[in-house]
Amino acid sequence: MTPIASFVKDPDATLDYSIDWSAWLPTGDTVSTAAWTATGFTIASQAVADGVATVWLSGGTAGQDYTATCRVTTADGRIDDRTIRIQVRER
Repeated sequence: MTPIASFVKDPDATLDYSIDWSAWLPTGDTVSTAAWTATGFTIASQAVADGVATVWLSGGTAGQDYTATCRVTTADGRIDDRTIRIQVRER
């Protein structure tokens, strides 16, 4: 699992992170569902619209690095994952 992006987050912040799946989707296919998992964080909300999956994360422990993974399922039955890395640091 190689993260596709890396971010820095303060432990007191609640921030949104998005993955744009539109370039990956074949013509005519759409993202039906997007489910995020994020160990070490609280998932405040998650949504998918126009091929972009977004998650809002809060928490984390300063000095720790975590990952958040988005699994999408498309209308045509494709399933794939993408992972981002989030470093929690006091800012």
